[in-house]
Amino acid sequence: MIYNLKNESIEGYNNSENYSFPKYTSQLINWANQNAQGTRPKVVGQMSELFPEFVSKTEHVAIEYWKRFYVMQHPDAFKEATDKIYAQIENLRDAIQLIDRDMVQKWVEDLIINKTFNGMYVQKAILASLADLKDTDYRLATPDEEAKGIDGYVGDVAYSVKPDTYKTMNRLSETIDVKMIYYTKTKTGLKIEVED
Repeated sequence: MIYNLKNESIEGYNNSENYSFPKYTSQLINWANQNAQGTRPKVVGQMSELFPEFVSKTEHVAIEYWKRFYVMQHPDAFKEATDKIYAQIENLRDAIQLIDRDMVQKWVEDLIINKTFNGMYVQKAILASLADLKDTDYRLATPDEEAKGIDGYVGDVAYSVKPDTYKTMNRLSETIDVKMIYYTKTKTGLKIEVED
């Protein structure tokens, strides 16, 4: 049997509240939360552990019982998460007032010219130096390979080259299934970490 289940039906089966947010606000709150880390497990608890615990302790699996259970476990979580996220919203509110068309154009130029040049220049240097260390050859990725997260090959091994800050960024939508090379800019050059 094959069938479809719409969002409204899922909400209906779960008796969940359906909040309606004005256009763009949910995206902005989510972005602020990524920077503020307001809903990290250390602030709000580990949901993948809490919800199964709730289900195992009740005969009434309904949203009002889940809310009661959660608030008993983490009574200050809503306030703490909200404080963190709202502080970041205030930062965004201040920053957005500074953005004009000229700044957006400079940002686009910086991305396309400076960041592309620096990124590609660094990428090539790292792959070439690793090839020298391994006494083999290297090549940059083709556009099809780049679409898979590959930046180049050293010998037969595919690599993705990223700044070390990439490790701490939330890249939920991006999965790179190749060996990683991380680099850190120092006063004298680059510190390079190659995944085994």
